[in-house]
Amino acid sequence: MKFIYFNDTGRKVLIHPATFISGCASSDTAIEPLEERTFVLPEGSYPWVKMWDYGPGVGLQILVSPGWN
Repeated sequence: MKFIYFNDTGRKVLIHPATFISGCASSDTAIEPLEERTFVLPEGSYPWVKMWDYGPGVGLQILVSPGWN
Protein backbone atom coordinates (compact mmCIF):
# COMPACT_ATOMS: atom_id res chain seq x y z
CA MET A 1 0.00 0.00 0.00
CA LYS A 2 1.34 3.43 -0.89
CA PHE A 3 0.39 6.71 0.78
CA ILE A 4 1.38 9.97 -0.89
CA TYR A 5 1.62 13.10 1.25
CA PHE A 6 1.72 16.53 -0.40
CA ASN A 7 3.20 19.29 1.74
CA ASP A 8 0.99 22.32 1.19
CA THR A 9 1.81 23.88 4.59
CA GLY A 10 4.41 26.35 3.33
CA ARG A 11 6.84 24.94 5.94
CA LYS A 12 9.27 22.04 6.20
CA VAL A 13 7.74 18.90 7.70
CA LEU A 14 9.97 16.52 9.66
CA ILE A 15 9.15 12.81 9.78
CA HIS A 16 8.74 11.29 13.24
CA PRO A 17 11.17 8.35 13.78
CA ALA A 18 8.30 6.04 14.84
CA THR A 19 7.15 6.14 11.21
CA PHE A 20 10.00 3.80 10.32
CA ILE A 21 9.79 1.66 13.45
CA SER A 22 6.14 0.91 12.67
CA GLY A 23 7.00 -0.62 9.30
CA CYS A 24 6.68 2.25 6.81
CA ALA A 25 9.38 2.85 4.23
CA SER A 26 10.28 6.29 2.89
CA SER A 27 13.09 8.80 2.81
CA ASP A 28 13.73 10.26 6.27
CA THR A 29 14.67 13.73 5.03
CA ALA A 30 12.42 16.71 5.75
CA ILE A 31 9.54 17.23 3.33
CA GLU A 32 9.97 20.62 1.70
CA PRO A 33 7.03 22.92 0.88
CA LEU A 34 5.18 21.80 -2.29
CA GLU A 35 7.01 18.44 -2.24
CA GLU A 36 5.30 15.04 -2.49
CA ARG A 37 6.52 12.13 -0.40
CA THR A 38 5.55 8.49 -0.88
CA PHE A 39 5.27 6.21 2.14
CA VAL A 40 5.14 2.45 1.52
CA LEU A 41 3.08 0.58 4.12
CA PRO A 42 2.80 -3.17 4.74
CA GLU A 43 0.26 -5.01 2.58
CA GLY A 44 -3.21 -5.18 4.08
CA SER A 45 -2.78 -2.00 6.12
CA TYR A 46 -4.11 1.54 5.72
CA PRO A 47 -2.34 4.82 6.55
CA TRP A 48 -2.94 6.36 9.97
CA VAL A 49 -1.54 9.90 9.87
CA LYS A 50 -0.96 12.45 12.63
CA MET A 51 0.72 15.85 12.29
CA TRP A 52 1.55 18.32 15.03
CA ASP A 53 3.44 21.56 15.50
CA TYR A 54 6.19 21.65 18.11
CA GLY A 55 6.52 25.40 17.56
CA PRO A 56 9.63 27.48 16.91
CA GLY A 57 12.87 25.53 16.79
CA VAL A 58 11.38 22.18 15.81
CA GLY A 59 8.32 22.95 13.69
CA LEU A 60 5.90 20.55 12.01
CA GLN A 61 6.27 16.80 12.35
CA ILE A 62 4.30 13.97 10.72
CA LEU A 63 3.79 10.39 11.84
CA VAL A 64 2.62 7.80 9.32
CA SER A 65 1.76 4.43 10.80
CA PRO A 66 0.04 1.34 9.38
CA GLY A 67 -3.46 0.67 10.67
CA TRP A 68 -5.00 -2.78 10.50
CA ASN A 69 -8.58 -3.90 9.97
